[in-house]
Amino acid sequence: MVKLLVVIIASLASACAAAGEPNAFAINKLINRGVNIGNALEAPVEGEWGVTIKEQYFNIIRDADFNSIRLPVCWSAHALNEKPYTIDPNFFKRMDWVVLEAIQREVIVILNMHHYRPLYKDPAGQKERFLALWNQIAQRYKDYPVTLVFELLNEPEGNLKAAEWNAMLKEALNVVRRSNPTRMVVIGPVNYNDIRLLNTLELPKDDRNIIVTAHYYLPFQFTHQGAGWVGETANSWLGTKWTGTDEEKQAIIKDFDAAAAWAKENNRPIYIGEFGAYSKADMDSRARWTKFVADTAIEHGFSFTYWEFCAEQFGLYDPNAGSFRKPLLDAIIPPKKR
Repeated sequence: MVKLLVVIIASLASACAAAGEPNAFAINKLINRGVNIGNALEAPVEGEWGVTIKEQYFNIIRDADFNSIRLPVCWSAHALNEKPYTIDPNFFKRMDWVVLEAIQREVIVILNMHHYRPLYKDPAGQKERFLALWNQIAQRYKDYPVTLVFELLNEPEGNLKAAEWNAMLKEALNVVRRSNPTRMVVIGPVNYNDIRLLNTLELPKDDRNIIVTAHYYLPFQFTHQGAGWVGETANSWLGTKWTGTDEEKQAIIKDFDAAAAWAKENNRPIYIGEFGAYSKADMDSRARWTKFVADTAIEHGFSFTYWEFCAEQFGLYDPNAGSFRKPLLDAIIPPKKR
């Protein structure tokens, strides 16, 4: 199955080359409509946040016609804090299984580095460890097919400002390129991959095997109403609806138009790595907003991975009921496409 996907990529790559586009556009087309398997591997210990990845999840995702899977991983929780910053061999074995299970389902797999909070707090002090982790990951998966994509860092924030991140991403990319010279790598801007800060991102102009990511959770008062990690203020947003007025739609279109203009100017593909509305919003509003964001992304030529698969907070799939929450699934992948 993976061989077939590689053939498809080669065909798309040829078409992109004919159009004067880097192969990154071909991979991005195949990411298309995807989903994050969240609250599992980015937890300090898998299962602590309510999700343990099971083999059947990959079949469920593929059978629903998703094209890609994003795997958020907190590598920093499973590595030594001192040199040589060795990643736990048992955790690596677990990751081998997860990555292979995903790849074998004939989908694009985005493997990221998630929740590296010490790096956000102390970029200079953690840089050496960050680069050492990526050296190990890149070496481990260097012989995997092109359907595996690396994402350098989820949502740079805190003290990791644009100047520091632009310098660090180049070093991290150099580390990856030593063992994976043509691997597709996903990179996004600071302030939690803010779509409105794409213009702060500085990428090596001669490296065209890069897909640019942004996250979208706007309006935040709607998507994060009642979210405990946001703070008490989020409770005051409870009851906020998204009805799909022209004004509400235009706010999203404006953001995506600006991202598309940046992408065209810089000849880079755009991938919306995360978007979703928290479960305390009413389902009609969630489905309406989700559909509009998904449709608007596709209309602009962006790919996406919805946040997220089966956790309680944003979950698309209810593991207790053994079924998808149909309004959300229909919003992300229209029934006619399934």
